[in-house]
Amino acid sequence: MQKNLKLLVLFLLGLSMNLSAQIESGQTGAWYMYFYDHDFKDSRFGIQGDFQYRNWDLIGDLEQLLLRSGVTFRPKGVDAKFTLGYAHITTGVFGDNDDTSVESRIYQEALIPNKLGNRVYLTHRFRYEQRFVEDQDFRTRYRYNLFMNVPFNKSQLIKGTIYAALYNEIFINGQQDIGDGRTVSIFDRNRTYLGFGYVLKKGMKFQLGWMNQKTDAVGKGQIQISFHHKF
Repeated sequence: MQKNLKLLVLFLLGLSMNLSAQIESGQTGAWYMYFYDHDFKDSRFGIQGDFQYRNWDLIGDLEQLLLRSGVTFRPKGVDAKFTLGYAHITTGVFGDNDDTSVESRIYQEALIPNKLGNRVYLTHRFRYEQRFVEDQDFRTRYRYNLFMNVPFNKSQLIKGTIYAALYNEIFINGQQDIGDGRTVSIFDRNRTYLGFGYVLKKGMKFQLGWMNQKTDAVGKGQIQISFHHKF
């Protein structure tokens, strides 16, 4: 247990250092997000997805509009959830330019929950994407996200709980050649997030936090406001 706590402390310190190093670079943006999750009655199948409105600034300068939904499956005897889904993404250009580009995306993912001690809730998410980006060749991408929720005033994430919410996600491109002589790096980006959440009631959580997204060219901070709805 003591070893696990030391690893947790090192993880949190690493997040803080990464955030503080990037917090003053560029203009702060904002992401407004709704996540939903529903299991069909008397079935191992369900649906889940998210709608995200992302801005280069706090509001008005569109970075991305992302609409994503998928069908989920929970195998018997396995504490995991698998998803097959589709996403439609409209991406804007920074500044006064109103140009946009469109991406269609098919994805498969696995969610594997875990618990560290009595109060640290972990979730591993593995996602594989097939991307059809406007004016680019077909692309794929691999993603791994480690989520961590740590309740403060209760030992479980139940009604009235205030909790710390953290995650780190790395993106790896499957191809470097995207057409017309253009290439991208194998490393696509990394996202590091630190926030706080509140459980309004069973199946409803709110979160407010700060996310730093770093590519091989730039790092940018984003305020994130999200509502998580399981019904």
